[in-house]
Formats: sequence, C-alpha cells, structure tokens
Amino acid sequence: MSFPSSLLLVALAGTLAIPVKSQAQNVSGFLAIANQGEHTALHIDLSNHSTFAKVEVGVNGHEVAVSPDGHFAYVPIYGNSGVGKPGTDGNSIDIIDLQKHALAGHIDLGKNVRPHCAKFGPGGYLYVSAELANAIYIVDVNSRKVVGEIPTGAIEAHMLVISPDGHRIYTANVGAGSVSVLGVDNRKLIKVIPVSRQVQRISISPDGKHVYTHDQGSARIAVIDTAINDVSNWLNLPASVYSSTITSDGHWLLANAPSGKLFIWDLQAGKLANTFDIPPSNGEISINATNSKAYISCPQAGAIQILNLQTQKLESPIILTKGADGLQWFQSISN
Repeated sequence: MSFPSSLLLVALAGTLAIPVKSQAQNVSGFLAIANQGEHTALHIDLSNHSTFAKVEVGVNGHEVAVSPDGHFAYVPIYGNSGVGKPGTDGNSIDIIDLQKHALAGHIDLGKNVRPHCAKFGPGGYLYVSAELANAIYIVDVNSRKVVGEIPTGAIEAHMLVISPDGHRIYTANVGAGSVSVLGVDNRKLIKVIPVSRQVQRISISPDGKHVYTHDQGSARIAVIDTAINDVSNWLNLPASVYSSTITSDGHWLLANAPSGKLFIWDLQAGKLANTFDIPPSNGEISINATNSKAYISCPQAGAIQILNLQTQKLESPIILTKGADGLQWFQSISN
C-alpha cells in the first residue's frame, strides 16, 4: 500500500531536550499508542503525562506492540475499514524507533491481509493476526519477513493472546463468534471453540488456565478452561464489554464497555468488585508492571483513562485526540 510522503517524526515541545538515558530511568514508564484517527503512533511519558513524540504511520494502525527491549514499536497497518466491513486492506507493519522517535521502516506481509493485533512471543517472533488470510502470521523482525503462519480455521481472527508457556495462541474471531486454539510448536489449529453470535477481544490469566472473550450480544464474558478448551463459565455484568485485561497477580479482571463503564471483577472472590463511569470505550486496557495503575483507551473521546488500582479511584485522564486506540505500557527505552 502507499504511504504518506511525510512519514516523519513530529517533535512536540521539549522532545529533543529529553536524553535517552533519562527516558530509560523513568520509573513511571511509558505508553505507546496507536491513533487510528490521525494515523500516528504516540509516545507518552507517564512521569508527566506528556506526549513528547508523534510519528506518522499508514492508514490505519489500530494496535501497537513494543519490542521486549523497548527499542522499537510495531504498528500493523489494517486499512480504513472496520472488521468485516468494506474498505482498504492493509499489507504491512510500520516500525518506529523509540530512541530516535522516527519511522524505521516497514515489514511487507506479501499480500493484503488486514493485519491487526501483534504480540511478541516464542523465539522472539512477532505474531500478527492476518484477518483476510484466516491465519496468524509469524514475523521475524530482524529480517523483516514473514517466516510462517498458523491457520485459525475461522474468519475475522481479530485479537490474540499467547499462553505464558508459549505453546498456545488463542484468537477472538469476531464475526464467527468463536475462539481458535493454535499450537505454536507445530503451527497447527487445535480447536475452534463456539462462544456466541459475535465476540470481541480476548485476554488470558497469568497462569494460563483461563481465557476470556466478550459476548457482544449479551452482558457477559465467556470463561474458557484451557485444560479442556471449552467454555466452562460466564461472568455476568451490568453491560456488554469490549475488552479485558487481568493483573499479573491474577486478582483483578478489568473490562471496559462501549456504554461508558469500567468494571473490576474480583477473580478470587468470583464477583463484581467495582464499577466506574468513563467515556464510552471500545479501546484497550494496559496495566503497569506493579499492578498499581491501569490505562484505558477511549477512542471516541480521545482520552486515556487512568485507574489507580491501589486506591480504586480514577485519576485525571490523559487528553489526546479522537482515535487513540491500541496501547501498551512499557518500562524503559533500550540504550
């Protein structure tokens, strides 16, 4: 696909005055954010909530994945459509150098597949959902090439999670209303699990025992037992939710709703623990390494809501522009 001629860093006030060393030592960490409305990747300093860098990417990047060393961010270029809807079909991944705050190149996926979700996994590979190929692509970021794929057995494999041991991938298949279980080692489909008429997004417990996906027709979350690869339970909520994330200690499940709610489910007690009013959110949730703060993107409002998990209170949001969507918290930038 073609890219804008101005694929450059837009340096915001004070950007170039921040040395890489001070970024690496930032104890609050950073957010990488894909803004599909303005076709940019943002770099947020959480010590002062400032956007100190913005890089133009292709049309449209919905999600972002930061390399384990914090050096690069990868933004799959999906296209100008919504899942299952007509529009352009992306075929590449943009690479952002987080040290230089600049575009570092592209990964050509070879054909139009609407790449969406990207996660680093076993072997240091980047695993990317390729919707139109009904597959997960395996990308070597060093050679910048696709080196393999795993079939999902279902349409619209939109989001994915990787098991903690690295042996399984689970995909949320939106229009199919299912979850696919994939074997990473042999790169084969294990099972497609029917869930509901339509689902959105997916999360996994830190111990890998449960996978969660969200029924878009009812106010409930499906709980999949990974020992049997089937739905074993439902979490009933006051409203249908779009995405969820679990704290690394396995205590809290956070889920955001397009109706404008943030739910906190106590996985240990097995009940809803708290509800917060936020702007309508069909975005994403990212939690820092200490489980002290959660960041919730609200694309319609152009804001990142911040929940203090220790006090169970919302803090002042980070105000951006409409379209701020996929995000990832990361600790530091590689020197």
